[in-house]
Amino acid sequence: MDVRARVAQLVVPGVDAGNPDAVADLVRTYQVGGIFVGGNKTTLLQNDALSEVQRAAEVPVSVAVDEEGGRVQRIDDLDGALPSARQLAATKSPDEVRALGEQRGKQLRARGITVDYAPDADVSDEPDDAVIGDRSYSPDPEKVRTYAMAFAEGLRAGGVQPVLKHFPGHGHGSGDSHRGTVTTPPLDQLLKVDLVPYRELAQYGPVGVMVGHLEVPGLTDGTPASLSPAAYRLLRTEFHFTGPVITDDLGGMKAITDRYPLPEAVLDALQAGADQALFSSGTVDVRAVLDRLTKAADSGELPADHVTASVERVLAAKGYCTP
Repeated sequence: MDVRARVAQLVVPGVDAGNPDAVADLVRTYQVGGIFVGGNKTTLLQNDALSEVQRAAEVPVSVAVDEEGGRVQRIDDLDGALPSARQLAATKSPDEVRALGEQRGKQLRARGITVDYAPDADVSDEPDDAVIGDRSYSPDPEKVRTYAMAFAEGLRAGGVQPVLKHFPGHGHGSGDSHRGTVTTPPLDQLLKVDLVPYRELAQYGPVGVMVGHLEVPGLTDGTPASLSPAAYRLLRTEFHFTGPVITDDLGGMKAITDRYPLPEAVLDALQAGADQALFSSGTVDVRAVLDRLTKAADSGELPADHVTASVERVLAAKGYCTP
């Protein structure tokens, strides 16, 4: 892989699920590492449309969705709805949730999806309709850990990579990062509650972790966690995580877009320690992002060892060896 091909593996743009031909063209042109299928359109998820996208990729492309259940799901119109995390934890055993996760994983995989940005590992007692709310399994961090692990195990058994979110914990944040800056309780409080589901991460088996746009007193010094080296150090050292780490959406959330141009936000995130940068703001941004990353990698602004380590984690998660 040349430099541009390597940095392309580290970006995950959002795509229009209503236009499969455009998605295949994007992958063919830019050879990105992954794509994110958001919104409610489902054309890309029917009639084996994603196979054409994969044929356009020199390296298999990961295909991600948000499929948590409740108000955050993408294939409910095609394969039926899942209850919310809160409802699952209130009505099902961990074994039952594991079985539901496996069933959903098989349904996702059958449609060509390889990654699910779920389960939500946030700890929250918010009302159901709050930003996290019923997306959280419970206000009890140990219960969150048990149920998040069960759903993750099920997804993986179904053939899909689970991704825990939103590290280091959105459940007690001050607001919605789609709308602006969000501040969490101080780090010492997060360690007692919100970060409990991330303890002993190896016990989850192979998973990814998504880092949120959360400012953490005592950790990130006024920078969103997704762009903060301290947040990634915490995940890698305190929680001993060795798998792939992806940012929350850098292109569609005002906690980032109000403060950073997209190419700089992507670069900052990768410099800080992310392996992949997610942005749903549209495919028109891919060229500008890759131009910026290539320039940074060529100059050493984005260190070669960072790129190598991230590419290796990304390819390993896709079951693909470095060529």
